[in-house]
Amino acid sequence: MEETANITDTIMNTINTILQNLFSSIDNNLYGVLDDITFISEDILIDKYFEKILGTSLSDGILLISNSFLLGFLLYYSIKYLMSHLNSLQIESPYQFIFKLVICGTCMNFSYFILEQFLSLFSTITLSIRNLGETLFNTQICFSTLINTINSTISIDSTSLNIFSLDGIIKSTLSISLLSLIFSYSFRYIMIKIFVLITPFAILSLSISSTSWFFKSWIKNLFSLLFIQIVVSLVLLVIFSMDYSSGNLLVKFLYIGAIYALIKANSFVREFIGGISTNISHSVGIRR
Repeated sequence: MEETANITDTIMNTINTILQNLFSSIDNNLYGVLDDITFISEDILIDKYFEKILGTSLSDGILLISNSFLLGFLLYYSIKYLMSHLNSLQIESPYQFIFKLVICGTCMNFSYFILEQFLSLFSTITLSIRNLGETLFNTQICFSTLINTINSTISIDSTSLNIFSLDGIIKSTLSISLLSLIFSYSFRYIMIKIFVLITPFAILSLSISSTSWFFKSWIKNLFSLLFIQIVVSLVLLVIFSMDYSSGNLLVKFLYIGAIYALIKANSFVREFIGGISTNISHSVGIRR
């Protein structure tokens, strides 16, 4: 009987040690990047390889392709205008089309400057919210601080972590949820880069009424992806506004609720303004 109890204790201690090492590794190595991939600024455009794809002039990169499309649009309209005289179809006047094409072409070739200001706007709003929290609560409003606060409330010490206890279950839930958060926001980061790359095509699509839907879809999805970081900043502000000094059970469940709110931030934004889903556990879809 005593031997069975010793074997059981050994198994439990082994499981606890393995999970403790796993949680410590995750906390020490992964969560530091959460702030970088969540709070996007115009710095996302500063990457030597990314800049090569974007193009440093009108004769290379994405800008070269988009300018080729501009000539294609001009050719398309010319053929359509010619055909309108043969089949008596009514289309927009050449002056109106040329004016739109010149405006769209100019904006297209300066699209990354325009996009830089757009990204800077969201970054400024996000930083303002976080700076407000730092001023009010005298602590950095970021994921790194949140993880440290959670770990100080729920010890992950090898001598105290017990996966079979309530604290162990709560800590496991938080770690798994935060890991899911990293996957979700990493996917969001990649999607923002993709929408950045197609910016010239989105702007150019406004020159023809039949393709203007592409710009509307692009701006809505990019806006929703960037708006997520404002929602995340507000959630973090609310989290740090609460008093967790008591360290009781309610506090631990509030942490779970806070992490869940961060995970569901994308869903909240999609319900509010639409956009693309970045939830890893769900298929990617567009809400119109």
